[in-house]
Amino acid sequence: MQFKLCPLVLIASFATTAAPVSYNGTAQVIEGQATVTKANLFTCQHGQSRTSPTGVKSDNGHEFTVPASLQYQPQYFTADLYNECSGVTPTSIAEVDLSAVPVIEVDNDGEVITGYIFADNYFELFINGKLIGVDPIPFTPFNSNIVRFKVKKPYDIAIKVVDWEENSGLGTENNRGKQYHPGDGGLIASFSDGTTTHAEWSAQTFYTAPIYDLSCATEVGQQRLTNNCNTEGRNSYNRAYSLHWQIPQDWQTNNEYVSWPKSVEFTEQEIGVDNKKAYMNFQQQFSGSGAAFIWSSNVILDNLVLFRYHVK
Repeated sequence: MQFKLCPLVLIASFATTAAPVSYNGTAQVIEGQATVTKANLFTCQHGQSRTSPTGVKSDNGHEFTVPASLQYQPQYFTADLYNECSGVTPTSIAEVDLSAVPVIEVDNDGEVITGYIFADNYFELFINGKLIGVDPIPFTPFNSNIVRFKVKKPYDIAIKVVDWEENSGLGTENNRGKQYHPGDGGLIASFSDGTTTHAEWSAQTFYTAPIYDLSCATEVGQQRLTNNCNTEGRNSYNRAYSLHWQIPQDWQTNNEYVSWPKSVEFTEQEIGVDNKKAYMNFQQQFSGSGAAFIWSSNVILDNLVLFRYHVK
């Protein structure tokens, strides 16, 4: 796949402020948009793609990359199941040559497992802490991917999933007639050993935006809750905050994080995939295998979600 990185572009960020007393959670609260460090990660060669910027938000000595710190490099790109940008557009699994997908070795005496992944929008997959692959399209058009890896049971799956943003650091995009409209996420995956995404997967959010009223954000134990927050789109910028939590360095391997809150399941209709060929052409491999769309408790405002699952 060909792709183009745009030159460094910097824009002034809105002033940051300390969190108002109405917020009592554990997040670092930062007001305003990010300083853009890369204007666009990806341009579709055979179709249209949304701008996929990355940026930095900082306050009181804390710095966060938005929407996430990435390992977005061509050598890590996963094989395409469906990707109109690279011209891979099969109408069904019968047209896919699975033998052409490289096998990443985790255990040399393990079983070769094939996985199908559809993420809204971007994912990085780790098995027992080893990077298996990353999504070649950070934002749109929607694509789906195949992975193959060799591993012994039991093993641990860790997936970083990012719901991208056009307005860097604000968690919003130009959508539904609004310049500042929050997007929604979603992850579904199935594997040839019978492993599927479902509500028993652990999920934790590490970046939430936009938040217009910080009193709507609460925490109960490890749950970072924003379901009472406003999710309406807006035509112009209004004062907005983002919530950030530091990602543990060992999150892919430390079994402590399997105790994160459980995922929430969403239907295909709630995620909105009926017009996405990258999903519908392979529906049997996804929901047909028993897999469900999962996310944190807020599929709209939570933009960076880490998933853990232990396969026995």
